[in-house]
Amino acid sequence: MDSITSLLATIESDYVWGPVTIVLLVGTGLYLTIGLGFMPIRKLGTGFKLLWQGRKEDRSEGDISPFNALMTAMSATVGTGNIVGVAGAIAIGGPGAVFWMWITALVGMATKYSEAVLAVKYREVDERGKHQGGPMYYIKNGLGKNWTWLAFLFALFGALAAFGIGNGVQSNAVATNLLDDFGVPKWITGLILSTLIGLVVIGGIHRIGAVAGKIVPIMAIFYIAGALLILLTNITAVPDAIWLILSDAFTGTAVTGGFVGATIMIAIQTGVARGLFSNEAGLGTAPIAHAAAKTNDPVKQGTIAMLGTFLDTIVICTMTALVIIIMNGWTQIDPATNALMSKAAITSYSFSQGLAGYGQYIVTLGMIFFTFTTIVGWSFYGERCAEYLLGVKVIIFYRILWVAVVFIGTTLQLDVVWIIAGILNGLMAIPNLLGLLLLSPIIFKLTKDYYTTKSL
Repeated sequence: MDSITSLLATIESDYVWGPVTIVLLVGTGLYLTIGLGFMPIRKLGTGFKLLWQGRKEDRSEGDISPFNALMTAMSATVGTGNIVGVAGAIAIGGPGAVFWMWITALVGMATKYSEAVLAVKYREVDERGKHQGGPMYYIKNGLGKNWTWLAFLFALFGALAAFGIGNGVQSNAVATNLLDDFGVPKWITGLILSTLIGLVVIGGIHRIGAVAGKIVPIMAIFYIAGALLILLTNITAVPDAIWLILSDAFTGTAVTGGFVGATIMIAIQTGVARGLFSNEAGLGTAPIAHAAAKTNDPVKQGTIAMLGTFLDTIVICTMTALVIIIMNGWTQIDPATNALMSKAAITSYSFSQGLAGYGQYIVTLGMIFFTFTTIVGWSFYGERCAEYLLGVKVIIFYRILWVAVVFIGTTLQLDVVWIIAGILNGLMAIPNLLGLLLLSPIIFKLTKDYYTTKSL
């Protein structure tokens, strides 16, 4: 079994998430950024203006408000990547990895924008009257019947990957944290969590959007407030931390304490990979949520959608990174193993140092709420992929199975499942990126037409 796990891990790290995939993801984002004339960066303020206007539902076609569509998308991205992923990036690639996470997010905004534009333009209405969209639909409807095989592959990878990366391993992380910090047995966590997830998931996109629209802003503000309090208390150290990120991005990191040191290439590869894992720009998941938005204009929803990448990586991940660097969490040795602390422990240690007595509980509660919303958000992604493959009749069975796996995931060791899910998750990106590149002229035209007639 160990040999199989090792083989799968090699396939995941060296091939599926290797340099070729990372170059394709970042390269597509850079191409779209240039083709759009850096519009996602120039129109960032416009995005927030449209988001505020989109808090209320209107009479446009769609199922949920533009605001709740963004919150649903962010519910799946704001999660363990913001806590564990950032710590892992710094532990492996040094503080310079954070700079490359920023770069990935800046070009990823164009990718996320483009995904949402195409999702709204090429969405369909199923026999239940619900709006369906995402890579499988804009590949099929935008590129034609000769490309339906590519749409099929995306949906297949998405439906299967969801059970791993968006379900079982997430519930397992919550159960492990509650057992370690509060002594709660895993089966009790599983029972409560699966019940709560079931109550949300069974209600479909309307209930998912409503829950995400309330929980995501609250949990993000709660977590950011804790990090901000630490940074304000240590405000004089913030400029040095930022300078360390910028300088190490181009020089690498020397050996310091328990840290093993990182070259520039390791910083780049780690920062880019962790950034993509956190904000999911290019994977094709977020447009599935944005396709359900009540809007008649693809560009408007795309401009709102790109905020997800900015808020996830530029804001939340940066707050985590600065706390870890200022509190020197990334150099700490675990006395029990005489090795660098685990990724989750790095963040927990850093917050506990900054807010003595309760900082670690902010991380624990953040993990719980982030993971809950991730499971909810991914349930929608997986369900939509399954519906594309098998029709509406599969929805109820998918939801029941989804809730069951939430419980099962809390009680089992899921290392192999995590790796397989990571492979499938990476494979989702390839059909999506090909669709984005081939349909990029449509994206550029729609954007130009919209902003030449609007005064935003």
